Amino acid sequence: MRSPTNWTVLGLVIERESYGWELWKRFDLLYGDVLPVSEPKVYGAIDALLGRGLIELVPVPPGVPSVGEGGQRPHYRATREGLERYAEWVIAEARAHHRRSLLFARQLGALAHQPQDALAILDRYEQACLDDKGARVPTVRDVPTVGEFPFRVVPGLADRLASVYGRDVKAATLAWIEYARREFQALADGARGPR
Repeated sequence: MRSPTNWTVLGLVIERESYGWELWKRFDLLYGDVLPVSEPKVYGAIDALLGRGLIELVPVPPGVPSVGEGGQRPHYRATREGLERYAEWVIAEARAHHRRSLLFARQLGALAHQPQDALAILDRYEQACLDDKGARVPTVRDVPTVGEFPFRVVPGLADRLASVYGRDVKAATLAWIEYARREFQALADGARGPR
């Protein structure tokens, strides 16, 4: 379960019971800009999740034709173990993100004796933060109609959380870049030595 695709599909199933095609469309809509995958990869993730007992098939109600008889598509729901493992994975990802951020700051600090190089890196980092190319927040126009999915699909909590997180992290990152730029500029100007 190293694949972020598997975990992302699990999160979509946790969000609500779904079938394969719907999971792929929701995946593409919500995560396609940061984690592009093909439809077969989503189906592969479903198989992996089923094989590990993290999701299960939803029983077909009595009187509804089962799969293969022209009936409903197989729907999946998360198991209790799936919920627990997903929570563990989300926390592990948050810790890894924090470690990567600290590592970047410390690695940049290694350039104390080459402040001009550090300033050039900061300029590029700032530009990357300001460049919204490829970043996409789903809008109401992007959302499939109710006729396309049996459940209502609207940008909701996940979109709001991602939007506010992105905005706040960008603001904090830009403020940190300005701080780091002042520190390295002072070194470049010879105002003070490395601390």
